[in-house]
Amino acid sequence: MDYKSSGVDIEAGYKAVELMKKHVAKTTRPEVMGGLGGFSGAFNAKALKGMENPVLLSGTDGVGTKLKLAFILDKHDTVGIDCVAMCVNDIACAGAEPLFFLDYIACGKNDPEKIAQIVSGVAEGCVQSGAALIGGETAEMPGFYPVDEYDLAGFSVGACDEKDCITGQNITSGNVLIGIASSGVHSNGFSLVRKVFSMDKASLSKSYAELGRPLGEALLEPTKIYVKALKSVKESGVKILGCSHITGGGFYENIPRMLPDGKRAFVEKDKLTIHPVFPIIQKEGNIEEEMMFNTYNMGTGMMLCVDEEDADTAVKALKNAGENASVVGCIKDGDKGVTLC
Repeated sequence: MDYKSSGVDIEAGYKAVELMKKHVAKTTRPEVMGGLGGFSGAFNAKALKGMENPVLLSGTDGVGTKLKLAFILDKHDTVGIDCVAMCVNDIACAGAEPLFFLDYIACGKNDPEKIAQIVSGVAEGCVQSGAALIGGETAEMPGFYPVDEYDLAGFSVGACDEKDCITGQNITSGNVLIGIASSGVHSNGFSLVRKVFSMDKASLSKSYAELGRPLGEALLEPTKIYVKALKSVKESGVKILGCSHITGGGFYENIPRMLPDGKRAFVEKDKLTIHPVFPIIQKEGNIEEEMMFNTYNMGTGMMLCVDEEDADTAVKALKNAGENASVVGCIKDGDKGVTLC
């Protein structure tokens, strides 16, 4: 008896590492030390030089049950983008630049080609965010996961000067809210999506005129990464006072997270650009509007708070960066929370 007979193929692990190296190489930064395959990932702290009071920020997350769609459709090259996005967007919300990322893949059987596809998405997410992919782990766990399934998670570390941290502490009445468009459902609320639609190829292959493509393709659209968009606002000279990544919990949970006590966000629904996938989900699932806004981003993946006088400059910077953005609300005195009006 040997390890392979128990279900763990070490040779397949070696092959997976070789296949993923070309993807990892695309993410390198000058601070990266050493190569892939060491016991740890090394990153030179010279990235912090020039900061008066450097602050490290970190984020960790996974893709969640969106992976079920990847299994059904046998498409594994985009979920890695989701994994990176869920981590680096949170870091960017605090004003930080993501520096590096590590992933964790747990699977029932190590299929080197499939693992390489997953990592190619992780690498693409790192390229989009400017983070270096400096390491990771692929754990083959027979008997724990089905042979054709896996889980994917990761974490990122970023940095910013303390004076540039986005804390929300200076948000005040009269500030405005800017919404930045999402690419769709992103990577939250898929447990509900899987209740609304039959999770089979026939259902996911159904095309909707509103989407202009099959449902499954729209649902698998990777989470938008906002790192460079937020950087463009900063480089325009605008001070971002608060920032909310609209993830699980939708508007009602996430927008208040950037607010100080005594301030309330008012979002005008008629100013929002609703992504076409959400009315389909709402109709097919007979879901109340409030629950939709309490579960999904509804087409707004990131919400910024800026001074009213800076709003035009911020929106222009975002549009120049290729984002669809607009003023969608304001801040008023009141109980901490959000009102959709």
